[in-house]
Amino acid sequence: MPLSGDLLRLADAVLLPGFAGHTPPDWLRRRLGEGLAGVVLFSRNIAGPDQLARLTAALRAENPSALVGTDEESGEVTRLEVATGSSRPGAYALGVVDDVALTEALARDLGGDLAAAGITIDFAPSADVNSNPDNPVIGLRAFGADPALVSRHTRAFVRGLQSAGVAACAKHFPGHGDTSVDSHHGVPVVAGDGIEDALLPFREAIKEGVRAVMTGHLLVSPYDAGLPATLSPKVLTGLLREELGFEGMIVTDGIEMAAVSGAYGIGGASARAIAAGADAICVGGERADEATAAGIRDAIAAAVTQGLLPEERLADAARRVRELASWAASSGSQASRDGSPGGRPSHDGSVGLTAARRAIRITRRSTAPVLPLTSAASVVELAPEMNLAIDKHTPWGVGEPLARLLPGTVVTRLAVGDSTGSELERLLAESAGRPLVVAVRDVHRHAWQEQALRHLLSARPDAVVVEMGLPERSDLGAVHIATYGSARVCGQAAAEVLTGAHR
Repeated sequence: MPLSGDLLRLADAVLLPGFAGHTPPDWLRRRLGEGLAGVVLFSRNIAGPDQLARLTAALRAENPSALVGTDEESGEVTRLEVATGSSRPGAYALGVVDDVALTEALARDLGGDLAAAGITIDFAPSADVNSNPDNPVIGLRAFGADPALVSRHTRAFVRGLQSAGVAACAKHFPGHGDTSVDSHHGVPVVAGDGIEDALLPFREAIKEGVRAVMTGHLLVSPYDAGLPATLSPKVLTGLLREELGFEGMIVTDGIEMAAVSGAYGIGGASARAIAAGADAICVGGERADEATAAGIRDAIAAAVTQGLLPEERLADAARRVRELASWAASSGSQASRDGSPGGRPSHDGSVGLTAARRAIRITRRSTAPVLPLTSAASVVELAPEMNLAIDKHTPWGVGEPLARLLPGTVVTRLAVGDSTGSELERLLAESAGRPLVVAVRDVHRHAWQEQALRHLLSARPDAVVVEMGLPERSDLGAVHIATYGSARVCGQAAAEVLTGAHR
């Protein structure tokens, strides 16, 4: 039977799709005008602050209450600064510094930029406890591996962001840290003996008044051994709503991810997520077309007519989305009255660079005076393939900022497959008589990086190693520098250490 217009509009009221381009396509304008909840922006939608402000204004011209969300975690996962790299380090660096006032100030600074650009909800912070160092998708996105540390910095980030009038969204509930599978590709399983530690930061975020929580596509066997959290009434309604007492908006992680869509399709997973207790469906990281958004709307509406999704549950979800939109509108206006920036980003970058500098950890293993470097260096950057949450075009490394401080520095970047013995020997020959710096990223997770680094260090034990991921080992190189992040400011802070430019 045909789906009623009212039911289709109600289904649209819980949908946050993505789209392609720097301006809203006609289909999106039309759907916003008909009551679509809002949109999710990715780096493909952002060319700069002025363009972004025009884009969000155009979206709200169609629907003044539309939510506009993005993943701006700072550090590796950035959307606003994907072209240049983030001017703020990510969560792990903040956890290493462990200054909650600094974390709150950085989040407030970030919130000012987001509010100025017209963003109303930021899908951050990651409240995951990264207790598994082999985790392929969280890693530096978490504040650390200690539940208490993660909890206090999660609260600080929520305070800072929401004080700027932007809704924070703690993710990935009930905790993606103790996993070794990327939910873009499969279903991660959370070990039962660590669930209470994983839940602690979410409990604390709720106490802090976080406005939204994002679900993780995770199998949490103590609560539901059959369904991933996004699709589980036991996890979303029983645990998050009833046990933890969360009353804000529950939004799904990208519903097109294989961990949930693989078994039910994108539309089927969306309807099941709403039935389980989610309030908003996020889609568009991988599927950003009109047909996908229309298919989800139709599948949700059809689930109501088929008795799989009570209409009351769908109406309740739409109400929670409206309430968040109302909070964002009033909080944004209040933040502007209180002096928060409007129209253009106004931060001077100092808080981010300060945090990156304070996060640096140096291990000296040689009595020789390796640092500071005083002449042009050879830099080899070993670049692994990153997970889908990190835009592959995001620049990183220590070579470019070092070349600014030491003109004549030569930078070579090698990906998997490039680091052959002959290529490494060529680089060693070229670096003769020069300082050698090797930048790595999560070297412990990539055998090819370990092999290449071993080759280089066997010939050049005087080399400096800069680890821009998680430093599982600090006994590599004559000097080992851990940045705990690969953001632009992390590379700058490392270059300053290498040259003695910052003391």
